[in-house]
Amino acid sequence: MDVKHIERDYQNAREEYAAYGVDTDSIMKIMENVSLSLHCWQGDDVRGFENPNASLEGSGIQVTGQYPGRARTAEELREDLEQAFSLIPGKHRLNLHAIYGEFEGKTVDRDEIRPEHFYGWIDWAREKDIKLDFNCTCFSHPKAVSGFTLSHKEKSIRDFWIEHVKLCRTISVYMGKEMRSPCIHNLWIPDGSKDITVDRMNHRSLLTDSLDQIFEEEFPAVEIKDSLESKLFGIGSEMFVVGSHEFYMGYALSRGKMLCFDIGHFHPTESVADKISAVLQFTDEILLHVSRGIRWDSDHIVILNDEIKDLMSEIIRSNALDRVHIALDFFDASLNRAGAWVIGARATLKAILLALLEPRSKVLEAENKNDYFTRLALLEEMKSMPFGAVWNYFCLEMGVAVGENWITKIQQFDCDVTKKRV
Repeated sequence: MDVKHIERDYQNAREEYAAYGVDTDSIMKIMENVSLSLHCWQGDDVRGFENPNASLEGSGIQVTGQYPGRARTAEELREDLEQAFSLIPGKHRLNLHAIYGEFEGKTVDRDEIRPEHFYGWIDWAREKDIKLDFNCTCFSHPKAVSGFTLSHKEKSIRDFWIEHVKLCRTISVYMGKEMRSPCIHNLWIPDGSKDITVDRMNHRSLLTDSLDQIFEEEFPAVEIKDSLESKLFGIGSEMFVVGSHEFYMGYALSRGKMLCFDIGHFHPTESVADKISAVLQFTDEILLHVSRGIRWDSDHIVILNDEIKDLMSEIIRSNALDRVHIALDFFDASLNRAGAWVIGARATLKAILLALLEPRSKVLEAENKNDYFTRLALLEEMKSMPFGAVWNYFCLEMGVAVGENWITKIQQFDCDVTKKRV
């Protein structure tokens, strides 16, 4: 797309938005500072580097598709990530799971991992100026095949996972210090049962005790921020999930931890957007895992649909962009994996930009006067405004491919790199 054409379209769009009291130049500055956290596990189908033949059994996770070229090593995964980052406007973070350490062919169990297993990632991130987030990995392990980890009734199993999460927090603290940015450590466990569970109270009591032990040691907030991720149901836990939304909301708010909303972990008819302003009344920050659930928690690639637009609109309307940490979380093995990152990240950023372009003062003025006709009419008019011209200009200013040009770059990368992996 011609640069002069992009600039001309933007100038016209700027005038149109200005008529509604929207300053697009100021919005460009806000967008420059928006930072998403990209999830490493899209690049290799959630396999990690502990064991290349690892099974997802007992994980509550299922990756579908056989597209060639998944990353098999940390070097290949970083290569794919670099390609993705180069096509996403702005500066963004990387979210690592514990199974992505570099173990040099040695058997290192989950209760033995240390910061040195992530030195390669830290050096790479420092070189690329990418901040890091982290997750414990309480799945794809022999001690998780029962479907229970931190809420297991056997103490030795619980102790194993407690030690694992404690070590992951230590690694997160190290990353936060090294990167000079708080590392968000997120905890999700697959604990639950496929069918009727009689002793729910005991499992949740055990989980509470395990979490209290994990968080017994406190660290500075400038180094680590702890979050807890709930789920409605999963594969193998259709009837009962120990770490439900209600459980983690109660625990997080009572213990001063961050609550994580995964968009695919709720009932399809629930509005996660509506939860934002409700929970922010009682906590300083929340974490979002942006995904796209279809019929069940299938973790589809994020697209610019009504759900993501409503979600980002609520964040902006709540003046909470600096209080909500936005991370991606999906895995699709049916298409180019680097391309999936770019689709999801660009869609999320588009939703944020759309929300920022809303003529909020005019809409609020109408709402405060109980003039609901004008409020609805203004919101409808915004749907036909030249948002695309503003997005293209933002990409141009950030030095990334504009329009469909990024698709060609992914296709070339696919031919030159990923499809050559055997």
